[in-house]
Amino acid sequence: MKRRTFLGGLAASTLAMPALADTLDTIRGRKKLLIALDLGSPPFGMTDGSMQPTGSDVETARLLAADWALPLEIVQVTSPNRVPFLLTGKADMVIASFSVNEERQKVIDFSDPYGVIQAVIAGPKGREVKDYAAVVGKRLGTTRGSTNDKEATTRAQGAQMVRYDDDATLITAMVSGQVDMVATSPQVMNTANARNPPVPFETKIVMRTFPYAIGLRKGETKLQTALNEWVRTNLRNGKLNAIYKTYHGVDLPAEMLA
Repeated sequence: MKRRTFLGGLAASTLAMPALADTLDTIRGRKKLLIALDLGSPPFGMTDGSMQPTGSDVETARLLAADWALPLEIVQVTSPNRVPFLLTGKADMVIASFSVNEERQKVIDFSDPYGVIQAVIAGPKGREVKDYAAVVGKRLGTTRGSTNDKEATTRAQGAQMVRYDDDATLITAMVSGQVDMVATSPQVMNTANARNPPVPFETKIVMRTFPYAIGLRKGETKLQTALNEWVRTNLRNGKLNAIYKTYHGVDLPAEMLA
């Protein structure tokens, strides 16, 4: 698959923020970037031992702010309120493992993708799960409003859905045995396994693979163009791949970096 599958054919530009209208003008006038981040979604967003924000999305937001020579203000969101916070103007954009799907594209726009994420059904190691029939009647935990929630609701009909407000709460439920299986990402599963649950979780079914991107309001063409150019530059120079590999343990797909 060629790079154009992921990225538009935009001309390369410098990393300096252009003097454009609309939200870009607002950002320039304010002299600050307001970026919505989910700090309850490790390893994308979380807090470290000193209660400081960290994670791949946090570092992506910091890189954007540094390239545009602006201070960063983190607007904390959860999975369910990412779109409402964006649409009500509480943030300029959302960088929060925001999977690009058809439903969201009806109400918001996205930049070109800067990462990929799988939506999976995970369960305790050793439990046989051949297909969705094995999930019927089971307590299937997920994060409310996430792509995983949407995919599982459609595909795992008959499961007893148990929805949590953020990934951190879902992880606690996994470790404490409150759910039989989960609809989540491999990253969240790995974070739960690092906390030594009674039986480690493993991927049973890959529901779908999604690119994820920066979310922005509809009609922000100039901001979208600037973000697309920034994503393209930082995929080519390896900085976004370095962030992804640090927190996810693997490289981005080769077609995104070509």
